[in-house]
Amino acid sequence: MKQQTIEPTRRGAGLASRLLVAQTLVLVAGTLTAWLIAANVGPSLFHAHLASANVGSTPTQIAHAEMAYRSANTISLSFALLAALVAALAVSVYQTRRIGRSVSSIAAAASNVAGGHYDVRVPGPGLGPEFDALASAFNQMADRLGSVERTRRRLLADLGHEMRTPVATLEAYLEALEDGVATLDAGTAELLRSQTRRLARLSEDIGTVSRAEEGQVRLDMVTLQPELVVTAAVNTAAEAYEAKSVRLVPDIDSGLPELSLDPERIGQVLGNLLDNALRHTPAGGTVTVSASASRTGGVVLSIADTGDGIPAEHLPHVFERFYRVDTARDRTHGGSGIGLAIAKALVEAHSGQLTVTSLGTGQGTTFRILLPRE
Repeated sequence: MKQQTIEPTRRGAGLASRLLVAQTLVLVAGTLTAWLIAANVGPSLFHAHLASANVGSTPTQIAHAEMAYRSANTISLSFALLAALVAALAVSVYQTRRIGRSVSSIAAAASNVAGGHYDVRVPGPGLGPEFDALASAFNQMADRLGSVERTRRRLLADLGHEMRTPVATLEAYLEALEDGVATLDAGTAELLRSQTRRLARLSEDIGTVSRAEEGQVRLDMVTLQPELVVTAAVNTAAEAYEAKSVRLVPDIDSGLPELSLDPERIGQVLGNLLDNALRHTPAGGTVTVSASASRTGGVVLSIADTGDGIPAEHLPHVFERFYRVDTARDRTHGGSGIGLAIAKALVEAHSGQLTVTSLGTGQGTTFRILLPRE
């Protein structure tokens, strides 16, 4: 396909120069208009007043009186219009320069952002709410772009790290099999399968969170009692919790209102949260799964653990893709770093909210899901 080229625009006068020229023309037009009106209308009105007041008995006296009026009117009007023109031009020059500097600073900042320098900020020019709103919107855009770029870099770096380990393991074992150093016994086959499953799970998780965040995930909505989904999730996770000696305590209120939801997707959310809680709760700890009615008529589900906890500075980022509070520890525990992002996206697809609270390291963590009643 032929690439479309954009012709460069011809450079002309800047905004400040154009504003100054436009305001100067307005001032000159106003001055000439005032002068012409005063020169043509004033004398006839003055002559009419002289005649009605019987001032001046001879044509010569009337002519001198009119000449005196014209001279006084010309001198006073000239000085007044000149002073007004100079003052107006000075104010116009000052304002147009301020506007020009503000527009130039925004243009320069935009060029820096286009070049990848997202830390650029534009100060408020103080030219009114419109310009201040423009500067504020630009700063918010630059901050958002910077956040997106940081997330993208971290995502690519973490994705590469996630894939490096299973790929390296597969490559090493394949080379060992080719060289005859290892044999394809049951243990080796299971190890190879575990690495391929890890890659497949990573690919599936990335696809799921991308579709959910873009609003393209399919929801099979049915009306049911939410405690049925919670109970099923608890029963599914019970064996893993028992193997790690972590207590899993359900606390489900009776008489919860029926909700319209996708039981498979909400079960996936609860499964991700329960899996996350298990990874970060040591043996002997407790994870409590609660379900209660909300004040707005919906249902609040919570998963509270007595595990590692989350420092305050990490709380705003826990739902970002591949974000880990402790990278080495989380990878050792087997987390992909996408489960919480998937959970948040699926809850929001149900018009709900997923939040997290923690008092800090070693103080446990609580995830709360608010599902509205539609």
